[in-house]
Amino acid sequence: MKGGKILLDSKEILKILPHRYPFLLVDRITEIEPQKRAIGIKNVTVNEPFFQGHFPGTPIMPGVLILEAMAQVCAITIKYQSDLDDKLGVFTGIDNCKIRKMVVPGDTLRIEAEITRLRKSIGKARVCTYVGKELVCEADLSFAMVDSE
Repeated sequence: MKGGKILLDSKEILKILPHRYPFLLVDRITEIEPQKRAIGIKNVTVNEPFFQGHFPGTPIMPGVLILEAMAQVCAITIKYQSDLDDKLGVFTGIDNCKIRKMVVPGDTLRIEAEITRLRKSIGKARVCTYVGKELVCEADLSFAMVDSE
């Protein structure tokens, strides 16, 4: 965030990622150093479609969707201001994953991604997700940039 401004809003994110509702899980990017690090925000609301079937009455955001949001921040970090517009970022591995706290409606996820390795079309990132100051999920994600066709 520079001077209180959002660096990338949802319209800009839609230009970078191919994901669409209900699978676009990043609302904005507040900090970014292309191909190095980024901070993304996901507002979790009771209107999320997965809450209808994931523990109705006690809604909890599925851990796999937290990981997907983390991966999307990584993809934005890699693709922003790069020549990879025609590539898709796909998961190739998840290591050292810990889900430490339940995420519920009303929470705001702050996803901090740091690219730890990037070679041509493959890479790794260390990603930590917080609600407030509390760590809720962390993982080392591996990914590949592949042709979209």
